[in-house]
Amino acid sequence: MKHWFYVILTLLVLSSCVGEEYPSKNTPADNFEALWRIMDEHYCFFDYKQQVLGVDWNEVHSRYAAKINPKMDNLQLFEVLCQMLGELKDGHVNLGASFDFGRNWSYFEDYPDNYNAELIERYLGKGNDYQIASALKYRILDDNIAYVRCESFANGIGDGNLTVMLDQLKSCSGMIVDVRNNGGGQLTAAHRLAARFTNEKLLIGYVCHKTGKGHNDFSALEAEYLEPSDGVRWQKPVVVLTNRQCFSATNDFVKCMKLCPQATVLGDSTGGGSGMPFTLELPNGWSVRYSAVVYYDARKQHTEFGIAPDVKVSLDSLDVLKQKDTLIESARELMR
Repeated sequence: MKHWFYVILTLLVLSSCVGEEYPSKNTPADNFEALWRIMDEHYCFFDYKQQVLGVDWNEVHSRYAAKINPKMDNLQLFEVLCQMLGELKDGHVNLGASFDFGRNWSYFEDYPDNYNAELIERYLGKGNDYQIASALKYRILDDNIAYVRCESFANGIGDGNLTVMLDQLKSCSGMIVDVRNNGGGQLTAAHRLAARFTNEKLLIGYVCHKTGKGHNDFSALEAEYLEPSDGVRWQKPVVVLTNRQCFSATNDFVKCMKLCPQATVLGDSTGGGSGMPFTLELPNGWSVRYSAVVYYDARKQHTEFGIAPDVKVSLDSLDVLKQKDTLIESARELMR
């Protein structure tokens, strides 16, 4: 895709200029200023985060600069820098050091899990009760509904895997694709799976990337499409199960599936994460990861803070006691 050329070009430019643009001395103040400037010049959601969260990045600088002093040790500096990054509430914004990994997981930690691993095992079974196709585990439930568990897009899902799986499940009357707790991975893998659920080319959204240091320096929006797979495609109802830990590439998968004609998204809102992350380095060697490319939905709306389900369903504690997963049972009932 054409925009990938610009993404790669931008990454190469950013990677080559760290030593030239930012303070090179390894003092607490220099590392603070380098981090603030990297974010100020390259982070892609400032206007949106100010609109939604009230984040003023210049005010953030003033507030946190007052906490920096030359006698700070690395642990103290790391804590202050992570607190500053946490103002953005972005799961793709991280600070990495040899002793810790700064992160903001408020997108799921502040919400119900709506997931129980023991219940998933009950539906999948053990040993050879289910089949495995790359990152997918699947079996046919006793009401002839296919249950597919996708735990991650980190490892590529091949077209061959998908063709074999869909052929194995072709007699089923419906399918559940469970992506709860899937933190993302490869966008290509997410799109490869989604492409099995549409017969037509779909406009799934738009993308733009930073082109300068200003908060509003972006390329023009470029349309993104999901092409139907050349392989076996699913023609029956499919229900996608979601919770707040559906993040990054999984967020994009859900965005695609909401446009597929036979699909229903059921569960909780996703966790979001619609900015492609890049990484740069501070003078002391710590790495900072930040969102640099913005992906919108087909209506040109942000999905950074998640995508709402078509049908809201939460895990019921009484169902758990009965060894039933409320979301799976609701999906089965919906297809019946």
